[in-house]
Amino acid sequence: MSQMPEDLRHRADVILERLNSAYPDARCSLDFSSPFQLLIATILSAQSTDARVNLVTPELFARFPNPEAFVATSIDEIEAMIRSTGFYHNKAKSVQGASRMIVEEFGGQVPSTMPELLRLPGVARKTANVVLGNAFGIVEGVVVDTHVGRISRRLGFSTNEDPVKVEADLMALLPQASWLDYVHQVIWHGRAVCMAK
Repeated sequence: MSQMPEDLRHRADVILERLNSAYPDARCSLDFSSPFQLLIATILSAQSTDARVNLVTPELFARFPNPEAFVATSIDEIEAMIRSTGFYHNKAKSVQGASRMIVEEFGGQVPSTMPELLRLPGVARKTANVVLGNAFGIVEGVVVDTHVGRISRRLGFSTNEDPVKVEADLMALLPQASWLDYVHQVIWHGRAVCMAK
C-alpha cells in the first residue's frame, strides 16, 4: 500500500469518527502503575489475554516490585508465578533478561526510546509501542496485536499478515494523532463486536 487512494483516506476518517463515538473511553486493557509494570505485563501478554495477565500481575508485582527484585530471584520462581500466561519458560527468561538490562544499563529505569526498548530481551515493536504510548505518551508507531491486525485487514486498511507491514500501512493511512486511540478502540471493538471467525 505505497499510494493511499483518496477514497480510502476518506473512509478511514469516517471510521475513526465512528470509533471515537463508540469507544470514547477506550484505554490500555493491561493494569499497571509504572512503565516497568507495563513492560512486564506486555511481555506476559504475548499469546495470552490481557484479562489473564491482569489476574497474574498483582501478586507478581507484590513479590517483585522492581527490576532489581526480578534479577535477584530464580527463573523457577518467576516461571511458577507466570505459568498460567503460557510460554512461561521463554517469558520468564525475557522478564529477567529485560530486568537485568534495565538495572545494568539504564539505571533501573525503563528506557523511553524505541531503539533502547528494542534492545531489551522479549521486546519487539509491538511491546515497545505499547510502553512508549501508554507509559510515556510517546507515539512513534501503531501497536499491531491480533485484534488490530485482523480488524485492520477486515476494514481494508491493510492486506498484509506481517504485523510490521500492517503497522507501516496504518502509519501511512491514519493521522499520527489517532494512532494510540485507534489501537485501543479497535481492540475494544474486536472484543465486544467484531469477533474472530
